[in-house]
Amino acid sequence: MSGYNFALLVLSDSRSKNPKSDKIKPIVTEILAKISSKITVYDIIPDEIELIKEKLIEFSKMENIHSILTSGGTGLYDRDVTPQATLSVLEYEIPAIPQAILINALKSTKRAMLSRMAAGVRNRKLIINLPGSPKAVFEDLGYIVEVLPHAIDKLNGDNTPCAT
Repeated sequence: MSGYNFALLVLSDSRSKNPKSDKIKPIVTEILAKISSKITVYDIIPDEIELIKEKLIEFSKMENIHSILTSGGTGLYDRDVTPQATLSVLEYEIPAIPQAILINALKSTKRAMLSRMAAGVRNRKLIINLPGSPKAVFEDLGYIVEVLPHAIDKLNGDNTPCAT
């Protein structure tokens, strides 16, 4: 299968008040084009744990969505609650995705170790947290994008061996 539909959920108190200030969507759009995929659902909401949970659940129920990316809320501020919200709605985690992102990000900055991300599955939808920094989104999503089609195919019933 090719050409996947992604939901992008940007978590930011400030950007939710001024959506035109969001620089994440164009970056994600550019990177997803590399795998012939696109953003079909997009929203910007404030860093509110219950609202994040609601959106993740809502997006995971959409038949036309294959994967959900979040951006923001992965730092150390009190209002950075994206990982907590994500973990609370996942059916299971895929810890190697955030680990791979971290290993790659540490090549650019030691501060990457302060980012908290989660990844996993709900309703056969791959959910991945990304940082809120445009530079970090570019680097992190760019690093993992080639693996996403394989993961999505597996979640949708492809039972060919991973080693092929």
